[in-house]
Amino acid sequence: MKKQMPKGLYAITAENFSNGKDNIVVVKEMLDSGIKILQYRDKYKSKFEKFKQCEIIRKLTLDHDCFFIVNDDVDIALAVQSDGVHIGQDDIPLKKVRELTGENITIGLSTHSPEQALLAVEQGADYIGVGPIYKTFTKENATDPVGLNYLDFCVRNIAIPKIAIGGIKLSNLLEVYRYSPENICMVTEITSSSSIGLTIKKAQEIMHDYC
Repeated sequence: MKKQMPKGLYAITAENFSNGKDNIVVVKEMLDSGIKILQYRDKYKSKFEKFKQCEIIRKLTLDHDCFFIVNDDVDIALAVQSDGVHIGQDDIPLKKVRELTGENITIGLSTHSPEQALLAVEQGADYIGVGPIYKTFTKENATDPVGLNYLDFCVRNIAIPKIAIGGIKLSNLLEVYRYSPENICMVTEITSSSSIGLTIKKAQEIMHDYC
């Protein structure tokens, strides 16, 4: 049975933006600070290295009742029995991913335009990434910012959960959260923080106070 994805703050690993700490260390700090939805993303490791890290992280997320998503690697997601897999516009088509995974895994798709968002729903995505809202440097050849107008479109027209992502910091978090997406993703603001726990606490307080 497919596990329900929680709302709120959505964290992503980014080892090359983690002040020299590896993904496992950062994930432990995230989980100890109350993160309930986590995506593993690493564009630089070998498949084997990613698998070994995901094995460890899967156990940690189960221990902390955290929803775990693997980015891109459908085979790794299946091997470690993650709760979800996230794909981009240039990855294996969503319908093919669903054939591989079956119905009991959550599939998310990155979108950058109204057309992509509507198509994602039509093709059976469980949630969509909406972004990048602002300029982001966490990925090479990142898409140009789509801005808050696209987020507004998705909130008004897309029924499945929306994850706002891309360049979101504590300083602009409220500006994004006012549109009421189900989740807000912060990457380097968390991973590169000198105090991951404090950053997560501040972000959660901003979101809670607005509600």
